[in-house]
Amino acid sequence: MFLKDYISDVVNGVSSLLKGMRKTGYYFTHSKEIITEQYPDNRATLKLADRFKGEVVMPHDENNEHTCTGCTACELACPNGTIKIITKFDISPEGKKKKAIDAFIYRLEMCTLCNLCITACPSDAIKMVPNFEHSVFDRSKLTKILNKPGSKIKEGIE
Repeated sequence: MFLKDYISDVVNGVSSLLKGMRKTGYYFTHSKEIITEQYPDNRATLKLADRFKGEVVMPHDENNEHTCTGCTACELACPNGTIKIITKFDISPEGKKKKAIDAFIYRLEMCTLCNLCITACPSDAIKMVPNFEHSVFDRSKLTKILNKPGSKIKEGIE
């Protein structure tokens, strides 16, 4: 029984190897169908998959406004504490206190790119973008403040 299983494993291994070599030989002889990306030489024409997630960003419009209400749903959804939201209270022209974000801190070095923060956000204030070149010598450069200086929440967002 042992010898039979051993021979079966060898035959399956050789069969798998030949299938892979056949596929490699096909692409070797049909050079028009190149599937290998020549990175970094092709940065201008690089096409990433639509589902690729690289980092979290907070989009701002031309008036430096965002839609983050400071509800901390993304912070609570993050499994490893990548996001920290520091809030403050602004006083509206009517004299009411309104919650606003002071700093939206995102630690890229801790992020697992799980997308849970994006799905938890009720106002679609943060998004995933396909940035992937994050190599730095100083780890502190991977901690980012996502809200731009002087930014404020859009009117009508509660």
